[in-house]
Amino acid sequence: MEEEILKDQKRMIIRRKNNALFFGLLLLIICSCDANRVYEKNVTLPEKVWDKENELSFDVEIDDTVSSHNIYVNIRNASHYSYSNLYLFVTTTAPSGAAIRDTFECILADEKGKWLGEGLGDIWDNQIPFKRNVRFPLKGIYRFNLTQAMRQDQLPFIMDAGIRIERIEFK
Repeated sequence: MEEEILKDQKRMIIRRKNNALFFGLLLLIICSCDANRVYEKNVTLPEKVWDKENELSFDVEIDDTVSSHNIYVNIRNASHYSYSNLYLFVTTTAPSGAAIRDTFECILADEKGKWLGEGLGDIWDNQIPFKRNVRFPLKGIYRFNLTQAMRQDQLPFIMDAGIRIERIEFK
């Protein structure tokens, strides 16, 4: 009887080690697939509503002034969202204090109403190119502010919004 208990305990230890090894390798694969990511952060909006007064800020440390980068806006919406698009004001402030404000349209559904992006159930994730082939002229902290610019003050069913910056790898 004690022998069987010892065998079961050894099997459980081996299983745990194998599981730990598997998840460690999985994490390594996932992380290595995104080697060009410089920054990515998403903010969950309270109550799944984006209020016009709720400005989202992202401070990004940039050390590379040589490489080109792509900048994306990340949007997560529920399928109950009433519009096929989302207008944003995107303000970029350089370390010098110089700021540029862009009005940016995020297309979330096609002309037939089919949601774009990656979907799971009634939730849709979009990574929308904001600016391509950007070179940051100064090292330091760049601030990106996102504000919803729709004609509706309370915008329900926008769940998360964020910024992603990735280094372009030329081959």
